[in-house]
Amino acid sequence: MKKFFFSLNTVLNYKEQALESLRGEHARSLMKVRECEEAIEVLEEQYRACVDEFEEKEKTGISISGMKVYESYLEGLGIRILENEKRLKVLQREEEKKRDQVVEAKKESTSIQKLKEKKQQEYRRQEQKENELLVEEFVSTRNAMAKLNG
Repeated sequence: MKKFFFSLNTVLNYKEQALESLRGEHARSLMKVRECEEAIEVLEEQYRACVDEFEEKEKTGISISGMKVYESYLEGLGIRILENEKRLKVLQREEEKKRDQVVEAKKESTSIQKLKEKKQQEYRRQEQKENELLVEEFVSTRNAMAKLNG
């Protein structure tokens, strides 16, 4: 019997390559989300530290110009935090899309892989049947030869 051949093997290979590519893109998206979350944490930490410092200076005495510097800096930090939070939402949506694409590509790849496995099982069953027929034919031939010779 000829060797097993799966006609959709090139499609399967393509789907698996596409899946790996999407997994890489998803990993990069996740990394961007984590980096943005970390940036927000750093900015929030700076904001809290500045507020604490400002409150401490208010207790000990601070000039009006010093107060304005703190307020401007805190306002700037607040704006940067908001901008990063907006950016984070965009990155999270992109990450979700990539994750959905990975899931869909995995489904496609898995369905073709299952079809291949099913075809291989059919091939093995057919091969086994043919081998059994060959053995049966061999035994029948040998018995027939033994009767003729003997």
